[in-house]
Amino acid sequence: MDVGLVVGGLYPQGRYFGNGIGIGFDAVVGFEAAKMARLSGFPSYLVAVLQTVFLYYRAPLTQIEYDGQQFSQPSLMISVMNGQRMGGGFMMAPQGQPDDGLFDLCIAREVSRARIFGLIPHFMRGTQASQEAIRTGQTKRIVVTAVEGVLPAHADGETLCIDGQRLEVQLLPRQIQILTIQPGDRASDAE
Repeated sequence: MDVGLVVGGLYPQGRYFGNGIGIGFDAVVGFEAAKMARLSGFPSYLVAVLQTVFLYYRAPLTQIEYDGQQFSQPSLMISVMNGQRMGGGFMMAPQGQPDDGLFDLCIAREVSRARIFGLIPHFMRGTQASQEAIRTGQTKRIVVTAVEGVLPAHADGETLCIDGQRLEVQLLPRQIQILTIQPGDRASDAE
């Protein structure tokens, strides 16, 4: 499978990840979910989403660069995915494949609180690309810079930064070989 390398935040020398990076709203959701003592798993993320809508309303102005494109926008959330799901049940990259040599991007511009609530079901079903506030794409490398504000971010659910300024993410293709036994291949399956 492919592996990602992110440089920035608490990891100026870089940190590897397997599934994905969340910058902005989804990172704050993860931080809030981790604080919950009585809930865990997907229910804690749902409660954390509700809390975060009120805690993290103003999105930072970001500059995003990938594949020769450069644009600035207030970004509610930027997901750089090697896999498909984050937070247990949110389909951040429905087409994501961990061995295709590309990250799948999901970039949400700043929207109103009411619109955030309207987007949540789309992220649960993986249909967010149909929404006007969402930009998707694929790339091997992306750089995200905070022009105004800061970048809270996580990699595979672990804190990258609370107040980062710049994150550079690159894909390292086919770094991990995974061996599996197919059903029926073991001698015990034949007995």
